[in-house]
Amino acid sequence: MLLRPLSPDEPANWPEALTLAATFTALDAWTDLVRQLYGFPVYRFQTETADGVTGLLALMHIRHPIFGNYLTTAPFGSYGGFAFDSAAARDLLLAEARRLAQTLGAEYVNLRFHAEDQTPPEGWQQQPLYRTFLLDLSPDTEALLRGYSSDHRNHIRKVLKKGFTLKFGQLDLLDDAYEALARSMRELGSPYHAKAYLKTMADLLGDSLEFAVLYSAAGDLAGAGVFIRQGKTVTNLHANILRAFRSDYAGEFLYWQTIERYAAQGCTVFDLGRSLIGSGNETFKMKWKPRNPLLQYWYALAPGASLPALNQKNSKFAAAIWLWQRLPPFIVRPLGPLLIRGLA
Repeated sequence: MLLRPLSPDEPANWPEALTLAATFTALDAWTDLVRQLYGFPVYRFQTETADGVTGLLALMHIRHPIFGNYLTTAPFGSYGGFAFDSAAARDLLLAEARRLAQTLGAEYVNLRFHAEDQTPPEGWQQQPLYRTFLLDLSPDTEALLRGYSSDHRNHIRKVLKKGFTLKFGQLDLLDDAYEALARSMRELGSPYHAKAYLKTMADLLGDSLEFAVLYSAAGDLAGAGVFIRQGKTVTNLHANILRAFRSDYAGEFLYWQTIERYAAQGCTVFDLGRSLIGSGNETFKMKWKPRNPLLQYWYALAPGASLPALNQKNSKFAAAIWLWQRLPPFIVRPLGPLLIRGLA
């Protein structure tokens, strides 16, 4: 078995089984998005035999004055960018990731992926912080509804009568999608990308991406989502509700309408996206009765380096989150992309 790097302009020609496991974050469109917007280099490798490609790895090299120097798969996504069909392919790619990190002087390399019953080999350690939530879909959405708790069913049925509307589209909804997401992220105390991030994503991903924008009965922006379809799986990349509408169960409306839409289109899995274990997001997503596998977040650390804590559980970020929620939009809008580029 051989390991081969792909040149920056070489199209990836990977088997469907591997690309589905590696998710859309391994595709050329996603790595092009990263290169075009943030200028970070992407390193791609594949293992191969005479019978074809047996493994793939796509790593982005981040250099940021606050968040450090590191390599990661699935930049700005939950997981992906790494897939293999054998332990031999996996280990070749792992060794190459460590070699590249050493060459680049990175503090660590982080591989984020979903695979069952994986134990990190020597030199790697797992950080069990996140789960993803996989909802099995079928055209019979009423059967799904019957499987929920009575409280959850009642919330869905009541919110359907409150006059909310959810529009799906692409560049026609760009402005409203960005506005809703940028506002909601500020309310959560988190930076967000510039509008160019969503526009470039829509241009590169084409029909596989849809924006969803939620409006109140009065026509006000209430929330938005970004959904990416790959095969028969649709993934929630972002889905946020503005604070003023959360008590009206607007999140239930957005999710249920999305479930009905993609179930009718023949999707069989709705990936609700990752959440920190023990978070309110995890509690909300579990109401939908999904499978909730632990994501593999493997780290190989440089000598003397420690596991990073670039998430909301880090108490060091509490003051920054509090301040960000109170800064005016004319400050957070231009500053947000400069910060979030280091939080890939």
